Amino acid sequence: MLKIILQPLYQNSFPPSTYASIFQFLVGKNFVKLGQQVHAHMAVRGVSPNGLVAAKMVAMYASSGEIDSASYIFDSATEPSSLLYNAMIRALTLYGITKRTIEIFFQMHSLGFRGDNFTFPFVFKSCADLSDVWCGKCVHSLILRSGFVFDMYVGTSLVDMYVKCGDLIDARKLFDEMPVRDVSAWNVLIAGYMKDGLFKDAEELFEEMPIRNIVSWTAMISGYAQNGLADESLQLFDKMLDPDSEVRPNWVTVMSVLPACAHSAALDRGKKIHSFAREAGLEKNPSVQTALIAMYAKCGSLVDARLCFDQINPREKKLVAWNTMITAYASHGFGREAVSTFEDMLRAGIQPDKITFTGLLSGCSHSGLVDVGLRYFDCMSLVYFVEKGHDHYACVVDLLGRAGRLVEAYNLISQMPMAAGPSIWGSLLAAGRSHRNLEIAELAAKKLFILEPDNSGNYIVLSNMYAEAGMWEEVTHLRIQQKSRRIMKSPGCSWIEFDGKAHLFLGGDTSHPQAEQIYLFLEALPAKIKAAGYMPDTTFALHDVSEEEKEQNLSSHSERLAIAFGILNTSPGTVLRVTKNLRICGDCHTAIKLVSKIYEREIIVRDVNRFHHFKDGSCSCRDYW
Repeated sequence: MLKIILQPLYQNSFPPSTYASIFQFLVGKNFVKLGQQVHAHMAVRGVSPNGLVAAKMVAMYASSGEIDSASYIFDSATEPSSLLYNAMIRALTLYGITKRTIEIFFQMHSLGFRGDNFTFPFVFKSCADLSDVWCGKCVHSLILRSGFVFDMYVGTSLVDMYVKCGDLIDARKLFDEMPVRDVSAWNVLIAGYMKDGLFKDAEELFEEMPIRNIVSWTAMISGYAQNGLADESLQLFDKMLDPDSEVRPNWVTVMSVLPACAHSAALDRGKKIHSFAREAGLEKNPSVQTALIAMYAKCGSLVDARLCFDQINPREKKLVAWNTMITAYASHGFGREAVSTFEDMLRAGIQPDKITFTGLLSGCSHSGLVDVGLRYFDCMSLVYFVEKGHDHYACVVDLLGRAGRLVEAYNLISQMPMAAGPSIWGSLLAAGRSHRNLEIAELAAKKLFILEPDNSGNYIVLSNMYAEAGMWEEVTHLRIQQKSRRIMKSPGCSWIEFDGKAHLFLGGDTSHPQAEQIYLFLEALPAKIKAAGYMPDTTFALHDVSEEEKEQNLSSHSERLAIAFGILNTSPGTVLRVTKNLRICGDCHTAIKLVSKIYEREIIVRDVNRFHHFKDGSCSCRDYW
């Protein structure tokens, strides 16, 4: 075939079938210049492409990325056909030109050309990409009489369209009516259920599947992880590792399960999965390496995160990897390292995006790099062409607020081009609390009571500030408001991983099997840390009760229970990693610094805002938090 194409094109014209064969041969070969020469030869010889030849030309141009040329051939064809329309619909869909795809389909229908099982999957994909369920239903109605709805591929694409448009009821109805289903139809519906948090329905389908492939398992594992069901995600991954499992994890599965380790701070489990990836030859995949960076960072091992980052081939180190590392440094309070990594990224020729600047500005905020953060914020749009968004303003409000520049922070909020959301007012409230500015705190809290009417934390912060100022009537008023609105306080809980198992503690909890030993340890602790200079800050236990009762309340905070358990059950020198669902209080922060010195332990606490690395009596945040 190639010899025929390369013959001098000034010879006699070929018949249309030969031209069609030539263009068919060129599809996917990236020989677009040769295709253009053949096209020119046709024009010189006065040969107009018929429907078959035009269809092959459209396919050839589209496969080489020449979508404009493909569109030109389609528009100038004098003998349209179903084959030509199918070729154009396929080309437009593959390049994401979804609206045009739908227009071409209805044009095809108006001319009397009937779609087939090659047409409808692409049309339904375009409807799904547009989230246009109404259009999808119109096309669905057109094929009901034709019988194509019962074609396995058309039926699967139709289920996929309904799922991606959020219509799970119609998707399930259609699925149940399909006479023949391939594994893709099952997988599509499982993914849809998981996306909507209907994991019980997904589980039932998964158990009913006659045949499961890697996509089925990965959809379940990923779905569990995305719905916060870390244990279920890890358990299902373990089943895949069973010698009797019909499917083994691939790189997508590994990438999907690692967030479950990050969610539950299961570092040991994450390391085992890393070992599996290394042994299976999956570790070098850039997506797996990026997921490993995020997992190690969120489990408190920044050193391992950096090692994974450095192991990525520089030519394969994409923006997402750089963003993950910058965000990791930011969450651990290493702002200078976040800035340094950002500058390295620029030197590597990578253009930053919105996520990059969110991580960068957050790192500056947590490290007190006020001038540096403001400089990056000011040049975002002008130098890097990244539009400032809500998250970036939230970071800068936090940056100014932590530095005590509350008036500047409030003025920035007033000048924002968009309405301030809960994260921005929350940052201002926290700043008002830290710098004991009741006026600013009241202003921010009142906004938050409207934006987040069910968030008990905002009421508690303002209530504690009133109590600290001795304004007990205001405290009572806020408590009445909370009670009338049925706003419940989120209980503080912390957990620590030991011997592959997570041990959970609630504040004041006595249900743990080692509760007696833990409380005996905590009873003896105040004397030891007071000897090292500890003075209880009872403003973090603000109730109208005695100072002694306040101290007792503080000593049983959930993070202290978890740390006590860790010290009692691990050998000296073992790093303790604790995760807390709320923000660590100032008194616990002070106490844990001294515990790290007395017991010569490194203690890493991940609270709802950031990581605190306690070692030798100090914290990585340098008390700037």
